[in-house]
Amino acid sequence: MSIWTRISDALSALTAGEGLAQVFDRLRSPPERSVAFAIAIIALGAKMAKADGQVTRDEVTAFREVFHIAAQDEAGAARVFNLARQDVTGYEEYAARIATMFAGAPETLRDLLEGLFHIAMADGFYHPNEDAFLERVSEIFELPPADFKALRMRFVPDALKDPYTVLGVTPDMNKAAIRKIWRRLVRENHPDVVMARGVPEEAMQLAQKRMADINRAWEEISATAQ
Repeated sequence: MSIWTRISDALSALTAGEGLAQVFDRLRSPPERSVAFAIAIIALGAKMAKADGQVTRDEVTAFREVFHIAAQDEAGAARVFNLARQDVTGYEEYAARIATMFAGAPETLRDLLEGLFHIAMADGFYHPNEDAFLERVSEIFELPPADFKALRMRFVPDALKDPYTVLGVTPDMNKAAIRKIWRRLVRENHPDVVMARGVPEEAMQLAQKRMADINRAWEEISATAQ
C-alpha cells in the first residue's frame, strides 16, 4: 500500500474541527511512524513556505524529490500541504507535537529537519525567515545547536564548509578517533536503520545524500589528519 494511501486514510479520520495537529497525536505507534514522518515534513514545509512569503514551483518540486511522489499520489500530498498552509495552528505547535511524537528519537527529528533544509534550498535561496524558522524548529526539537549548524553548512551554498562539523568532530582529535565516529555514522545511516526509525522508503534520497556527505567529509579529513 502506498504511503499516500495510508496518509489519505489518516486524514479521512479527522473529525469536524480537527486539524493536522491532532493527526500527530494519533500516529505515535511504530507502524504509523512513516506516515507521521511524511505528514510532519510536508506540514512543516508548508508552514516554512509561507515564511519567505511565497510558495514556488521549486519548493513543490522539492516535496516530490524528498518523497518520490507518483502522479497518482500527488493529490494526497497536495491535500496535506494545503491543509497545513490554511490551518491557523502555528508552526511552533506543530513542531512541539512532532517532538512529543518522536520523543526519545533525536535521529528521526534530525531526519525531519534535514528534509526541511532540502525544501528550503529548493529555490536556490536561503531566506533569513527560513533560517529563523528552521533554527526555532531545531530548538523545539531540542536538538544540539551543533546539529543545526552542521545541516546549515551542508545545505546552504555560502556557508563555510567544514568536514569536521559534518562528522561532529574537532580538528584536535586523532585520526583513529575520527575514523571510529565516521564508522558509527555510516552504521546509523544505513537504509535499514533509517527506515526502522520512521523515515519512509519514499524518502531514502535524503539518507543517500547524507551518507555521501559523511563519506566525503571523512575522505577530506583522512587525507590530511594524522
